[in-house]
Amino acid sequence: MELRARLVQMLPLQTGEGKNGQWRKQDIIVETEGQYPKKVCVAIWGDKADASVLNVGNMLNISFDVESREFNGRWYTDVRAWKVEMAGAETSAPATQEDTVQPVFTPSGEAKDDLPF
Repeated sequence: MELRARLVQMLPLQTGEGKNGQWRKQDIIVETEGQYPKKVCVAIWGDKADASVLNVGNMLNISFDVESREFNGRWYTDVRAWKVEMAGAETSAPATQEDTVQPVFTPSGEAKDDLPF
């Protein structure tokens, strides 16, 4: 899934040691666009949290997965980002035909109508 939203808050970085080594988790709060904006907490694990992109106020394109799990009869849902990049980093629009049409050049400066039809 993908989400386009503005970064409104960065929560403290969480780190720890697990059976597979050290881990890092950065939670961010983003706000969606539209008539009824929503705030969403997104978890970014490992080295996917690029400090140059994560500045409060930046518009972000976030690719994420949603996962729910049960613990002691209660359900918990995580929004886990697997790619975070600045919005507007898309490639430019392809050239239209108007942009690629070359002007007609007549060497003598005068237009002759010597066509047979």
